[in-house]
Amino acid sequence: MIETTTRKAKFTELKPYCCSAKEHDYIEVTEWSNGIGFDVNINDKKHISLTWGEYEALQVLVNYKE
Repeated sequence: MIETTTRKAKFTELKPYCCSAKEHDYIEVTEWSNGIGFDVNINDKKHISLTWGEYEALQVLVNYKE
């Protein structure tokens, strides 16, 4: 069985957020069709796929204060 879906994506240029970003650098986040995670693409050079649980653990680690 083949299913056709529409995936939600969000896109922004990085310059307002990142001091090392160049003109036209961008980040795009696309939700998986099954809803359990998302893909992150940065300038077509870096690609990360995370489940929502992996993202939650990443947030904990990034915000961890000793």
